[in-house]
Amino acid sequence: MCPPRFIESIQSPEISRRSLLKFGLGAAVAAVAAPMAAEAATATRVSFNNVADLTHLLGTQFPLFPGAAPFQITPVVFHDRDGYYGSILNYWEHSGTHMDAPVHFAPNGLFVDQIPVRSLVVPAVVINISERAARDPDTVVTPDDIRAWERRYGRIPNNAAVLMASGWGARAHSVELFRNTDSSGVMHFPGFGKDAIDFLLTERNISGIGVDTLSLDHGPSTTFAVHYTILPTNRWGLENLANLESIPPSGATLVVGAPKIAAGSGGPSRVFALW
Repeated sequence: MCPPRFIESIQSPEISRRSLLKFGLGAAVAAVAAPMAAEAATATRVSFNNVADLTHLLGTQFPLFPGAAPFQITPVVFHDRDGYYGSILNYWEHSGTHMDAPVHFAPNGLFVDQIPVRSLVVPAVVINISERAARDPDTVVTPDDIRAWERRYGRIPNNAAVLMASGWGARAHSVELFRNTDSSGVMHFPGFGKDAIDFLLTERNISGIGVDTLSLDHGPSTTFAVHYTILPTNRWGLENLANLESIPPSGATLVVGAPKIAAGSGGPSRVFALW
């Protein structure tokens, strides 16, 4: 069966019956194929040898930010009774490995369904501060960390996602270890520093940031300065990422499966890296 586009091209005045008779069908096909090949040449071909899942398993025991409604799974149909299986899920949008859409902290920011797809498949920049975080859980990513990364790997690519690897993902099996709350109720875990965000927004061109902790801001923050700085620029944030130490600091492509939920402030996301 001839593709519709080929039929339309044969019917167009550019390739007449006389052309078919004069040059033969092969030449006519070549004439039709030429513009199609030119279009195909504009597509980017991507190949990879490795895939890493950067997503934690989301269940009823996954640590949530204090005050968040619990994640609930309620099976409602069963194979033996109904012939199929399914559950109702009830959860706070910011559960598990998830996206913070701009509107989460910006009244005029994009909803999660409005985020362009082109900003969800981007270069991954992994800044590893795990050694420092092991000594000081309140540490943050600084402009010096970014400059040190660039001295080794080159300038941060345009539209990249800058990801903090602190080793904190290994604690996600325990609410107590992941929140790391002291006797006064203050949490202690790493995040981005506002100075680093200011640098990335003014000196570089990024799509978003990500962390392997509960918040883009570090645990003791009471102002959420990082959230209030980056999200109003219509960039996104990822929280509770997993396995960041398993991907290269430079050269991987991040794929963010953000939910396409109407008027959503974010949501659980399947995130993985290719390289």
